[in-house]
Amino acid sequence: MKLLKLLEEMARRGGGPLPAFGEIHIMEVIQLLGSESPVGRFKLSQKLRLGEGSTRTILKHLRVRGLVEGTKRGYTLTQKGMKIYSFLRRRVLGPLELPQTSLTFGSYNIAYLVRNAAEAVRLGVEQRDAAIRVGGLGAVTLLFRNGRLVMPGAEESPNEDLLKVQSLLGEAFEFREGDVVLVGIGESRRSAELGAKAALLETLRRLKG
Repeated sequence: MKLLKLLEEMARRGGGPLPAFGEIHIMEVIQLLGSESPVGRFKLSQKLRLGEGSTRTILKHLRVRGLVEGTKRGYTLTQKGMKIYSFLRRRVLGPLELPQTSLTFGSYNIAYLVRNAAEAVRLGVEQRDAAIRVGGLGAVTLLFRNGRLVMPGAEESPNEDLLKVQSLLGEAFEFREGDVVLVGIGESRRSAELGAKAALLETLRRLKG
């Protein structure tokens, strides 16, 4: 997938040590510029909670690849950049904050839905580990199958908390067969959000094609 190759290439700077920013921040820049542009560098830095130097580097790499352009009012996506933003907007819904339950046990629990991504999920271990690597407490992965949310590998009747989570998500998302829900769990809203986005990228990375 071109988007993921781009993110990996930029975040690793040719295979060297990971810089202060990562794939998630690059994706966030594309999403922010797609929804709010033009946006100045200082505002981007604040929203990403990154230093201005790292934000400047991200914008430089995106400009070199023809994805963003600078104007007097700030940065905007090019037509090429808008294609990536449109892909993300079409495939990913959220975020939605969920209350604490036995499933969503963090102080903060941030959910995203990824359309038609069930084939990328085994037992949700990879998504959980991806969330932990970026500072979250973990991630819960749920699949929408036969009209209800289920845990990967589990087909038994849903418990009360799973039904509650499905009801809350159903108010924000229109479920379709094969959708995946990823809930980042964290001690802060930002750590939960980063965890959810790491799980999201891990899921996209495992999709075929």
